[in-house]
Amino acid sequence: MALWLIGAFLATALLYASVGYGGGSTYSALLALSGYDYRLLPILSLSCNVVVVTGSLIRFARAGVVPWRGGLVLSLVAAPLAFLGGLTPITERSFLVLLGISLIAAAVLLLLPTTAQDRPGGGRAARLMPFAAAPLGYLAGVVGIGGGIFLAPLLHLSRWDNARRIAATASLFILINSVSGLVGQLTKAGVGRFSEAIGDGLPLLLAVVIGGQIGSLLALRLLPECVIRWLTAALTLYAGSRLLLG
Repeated sequence: MALWLIGAFLATALLYASVGYGGGSTYSALLALSGYDYRLLPILSLSCNVVVVTGSLIRFARAGVVPWRGGLVLSLVAAPLAFLGGLTPITERSFLVLLGISLIAAAVLLLLPTTAQDRPGGGRAARLMPFAAAPLGYLAGVVGIGGGIFLAPLLHLSRWDNARRIAATASLFILINSVSGLVGQLTKAGVGRFSEAIGDGLPLLLAVVIGGQIGSLLALRLLPECVIRWLTAALTLYAGSRLLLG
């Protein structure tokens, strides 16, 4: 396993966990750019997601900022679609194009201003979020991401809650959808693919454990959220552009 890839996974986990995300979108992009087998790629990416957001969610829960009821509604609406996404056959070229477009869209959403801190508790737009969660679940299952990187900006725009509770909601959403998407991927590819992917990617899993713990700590205590969001957006935009430009 290349040292640059291990370092990139650690940095990605650190940045994404800082804003409540798992990093699956960028893990997938980094693996694709490294020439990793695209059939194993979502399995390893989703596994890394689970590792990172589990740690983040535990920290958010201990801090008492997880809106369990609302977060579970969004997550359980999306989870069946994530499973179906994981089952969906897709060619390598289609996978890479869809992933690249998804990354660029995520970067743009990350750069949108977050007004939820000042005016939480949105009206009609906030109540429509479960309808937005369903297609995000399907996308998550297809390309090996958690979907929280798309959900969180929508929650901010709808003034669904304050920024910390939205980050915690994104962690819960990503965890449930990553597990559901992973089950779908393994149903499609066979359980044997899991041991193959994890065996190859063990150093990457260890890297995201370390990065994720540091990142979730920063999310609650140290770095301004706007700085983290800009850094995350820059990384996401770069990875997506590289994929699309070949």
